Amino acid sequence: MPEGDTVWLAAQRMNTALAGATLVRGEFRLPQLAALDLTGATVREVVPRGKHLLIRLADDRTLRTHFRMDGSWHIYRPGGKWHGGPAYDVRVVLATPEWECVGYRLHDVELVPTTEEDRLVGHLGPDVLGPDWDLEEALRRLRSHPDEQIGVAILDQRNLAGIGNLYKVEALFLAGIHPWARVGDVTNLEALVTRARSLMLANRNHPEQTTTGIPRRGQDHWVAGRKGKPCRRCATPILLGEQGPSTQERVTWWCPTCQAARSPIDPLARTGEPDRPQPITLY
Repeated sequence: MPEGDTVWLAAQRMNTALAGATLVRGEFRLPQLAALDLTGATVREVVPRGKHLLIRLADDRTLRTHFRMDGSWHIYRPGGKWHGGPAYDVRVVLATPEWECVGYRLHDVELVPTTEEDRLVGHLGPDVLGPDWDLEEALRRLRSHPDEQIGVAILDQRNLAGIGNLYKVEALFLAGIHPWARVGDVTNLEALVTRARSLMLANRNHPEQTTTGIPRRGQDHWVAGRKGKPCRRCATPILLGEQGPSTQERVTWWCPTCQAARSPIDPLARTGEPDRPQPITLY
């Protein structure tokens, strides 16, 4: 699933293309919205909210879209070839005389009065990249569930909005925290959240996402995508496991040495530890 910085960058580019312009084409290719036509509407602004993208119109309506795992917005000059996928993957087309914004495989597409945006995104925690970022509120929400696994809690958009799996595993590694540690056992929770935010801030202005400071492919991440490869700090092989509620599991990479557990770990955790039968308890 795209990280919050990917959505932030998409919103900036969409805002540059659409803000202040009147649509000459506003087409939906979704059964529930197929009868709607936004042609003639003026776009006021495009803003991100966590992993949601909000297109606010001058007539006080808001179009919300979400990328989920496979969605994307592509921007073309009129007459340019669209190359985001086959035509049947197009969900929304918003065009001005100068730009064509084409939404592929978009999810949660909904048009609501702007006054009702909270119905769509009001449940989200503080936006990591938002202008109203509130660290203390994010920490309060995380700490309100002390028994939750930190790797699950930091992905819960109700606690803080924008962090995805990449920044979860990379921030946990840099903070030396085992992904399956209880939130209540994490002593440096503020440092963890601040680290995740700093990584996202560093990457938000370009599509490449590096956490090591080296953009070269294969050297850009500490643990993500590196199962079995030596830790860049201690040379211990990186482990891979699954974490999260049933049907919502996310793959999780970590270094068992740099992120050694300092408190009891959920005995049912699917950690993928080698040569140890499941269930497992680490200390």
